[in-house]
Amino acid sequence: MRYLILSAVVLLTAFMAQKKKKVIFFGDSITQQGAETGGYITLIDSMCKVENKTAQYEFAGAGIGGNKVYDLYLRMDDDVLAKNPDIVVIYIGVNDVWHKTSFGTGTDPDKFEKFYDAIIKKLKDKNISVILCTPAVIGEKTDFSNQQDGDMNKYSSIVRGIAQKNNLSLVDLRQKFLDYNKQNNTGNKEQGILTRDRVHLNAKGNQLVADEMWNLIKKM
Repeated sequence: MRYLILSAVVLLTAFMAQKKKKVIFFGDSITQQGAETGGYITLIDSMCKVENKTAQYEFAGAGIGGNKVYDLYLRMDDDVLAKNPDIVVIYIGVNDVWHKTSFGTGTDPDKFEKFYDAIIKKLKDKNISVILCTPAVIGEKTDFSNQQDGDMNKYSSIVRGIAQKNNLSLVDLRQKFLDYNKQNNTGNKEQGILTRDRVHLNAKGNQLVADEMWNLIKKM
């Protein structure tokens, strides 16, 4: 009898381990830093542990600094698909906008959408669940005087449209950051509210992103 109970426990444990969902966060330097101490991925992992859900999820970052949407497409076979994820969170777009002004190497809107669509198709063909994120900010001024605000709004609209036409989950970080800054950036500062340098997240920014993503991941 004792042997049968022990065998049942072993089989149940093995079954639960097989059901663990692998979540990969796919993006640029914001995601690369998200996997570091205090980053949004590590915060999600910590919240998962606090909620006693570690048997249900495992998390991995796949972010590389400077990446744009076509970089994600070119490396997704090795960095994402080969790892057999259940859920992929795509957080891209800042460099596609930012590098147009900084280096002249950004991504035009039509190409941004085409590469994004191609990424989605590859993931859907593998029956992988997808969460899209709008790019948040390049500058935190609340009066829309940040240089790239127009493009950030446009590219965020493209991501929203891709999510809608593919019936995919969306974390609208662009809107969340704008709303937070309207309430908390009364001095109209260009950084220091949710970012440390207008783009990359500070502690509060990482926590906001972690909260929004984790709330959605749990619902999938």
